[in-house]
Formats: sequence, structure tokens, C-alpha cells
Amino acid sequence: MHLPIKIVISKEHDGYVGYPMGIEGVVVGEGDTYEQALADTTSALLFHLKTFGSKVLNKSRLPKEAFIAETEVTIP
Repeated sequence: MHLPIKIVISKEHDGYVGYPMGIEGVVVGEGDTYEQALADTTSALLFHLKTFGSKVLNKSRLPKEAFIAETEVTIP
């Protein structure tokens, strides 16, 4: 079964970190580049699915779309 999973990847001070959205449990990947973080997160997700089964896929929690927005706030 093929199921599209949204993965958020953020650039940190020392590399990139990725995590899939809507998956039960903790799944994280990392890498020196965006591509490495995506590959590592995908690998971690596959391992998570093999270990815990499809019960970690709560289809009602899987987002149809994902957006990243930025805003500015004044810190009091």
C-alpha cells in the first residue's frame, strides 16, 4: 500500500532534522543536508512501521496539506 506522508524538515545550527506528520510515536531523522535528512527520516519511518505495524498510521491524523508560515512577535 502506498500512502503519502508529509515530512517536516527544519534547518538547525548543526544540520537538518526531519519528522513525519500524523504518525503515532516518535520518528525523527537527521542529516547534514536536506536530502540526507529526508532519506534518514524515510528510513526511520519504515523501521517504525516494520516494528509497530500499520496501527501507527492513524489516517484521520494524516494531514492532506501542510504549510509552514512565519510571523514576528514582540517579546515583552
